[in-house]
Amino acid sequence: MEALLEIDNIEVVYNKAVQVLRGLSLRVPRGAIVALLGSNGAGKSTTLKSVSGLLSLEDGEVTAGEVRFNGANVKEVAPEKLVRSGLFHVMEGRRVFEDLTVEENLIAATYALSGRKQSLADSYELVYNYFPRLKERRKQLAGYLSGGEQQMLALGRALIAQPELIMLDEPSLGLAPLLVEEIFTIVSRINREQGTAILLVEQNAAVSLAIASYGYIMENGKIVIDGPAEKLAANEDVQEFYLGVGGKEGAARSYRDIKHYKRRKRWLS
Repeated sequence: MEALLEIDNIEVVYNKAVQVLRGLSLRVPRGAIVALLGSNGAGKSTTLKSVSGLLSLEDGEVTAGEVRFNGANVKEVAPEKLVRSGLFHVMEGRRVFEDLTVEENLIAATYALSGRKQSLADSYELVYNYFPRLKERRKQLAGYLSGGEQQMLALGRALIAQPELIMLDEPSLGLAPLLVEEIFTIVSRINREQGTAILLVEQNAAVSLAIASYGYIMENGKIVIDGPAEKLAANEDVQEFYLGVGGKEGAARSYRDIKHYKRRKRWLS
């Protein structure tokens, strides 16, 4: 399948001293959902920022390798131009404009449509079709929405921009299990019905692998294992360290209980 996004052997350094990504490579096929999993500090969010051009805002830099979107090298492309070219980054923590209404947040997202013809009324209806709750609250300030509703609004803003690829960073963070299920069901629908590719960064491996077609797992700035989502979900080490299943008679175990060197040895064996 044709690659929409290709990250080829990149290295990322913060403050010209701290190396976070070490030769990382992955690809997102056109129209696919790809999961990028790993523990806190593995480098998942940095990977997304290296694609969307936001590293410079945090004194970060891609010092080696290439990032290609739709076949073009975008390593030096400004973030706003990337959005207009069809790449939208939904950052961790929602990042909605809390002092604007739901409707005003969606209007703000229309600036990503510069140079493209699209009925805004149709765009808003598309968002409200996926998120009926936002239509009910369209005149309400975004700061007064629940966490789940703010995540819906963040996704709604992405839809307004008509992206070919949405990069989602920890959409389940801080949400109740029922809301997580609802959000991921909608993400799967958007992918299926709109043909939008999704690069999904998550710590919730079970729900991510349930909707993804392919997955990558990171440790210390590197990809340590990858493969079809079903194969990863069935992998004994993935089950033990990321799905909480392992040990005697399938008892739940935390990867924090296992010495780091032992875990690394398993990935590399």
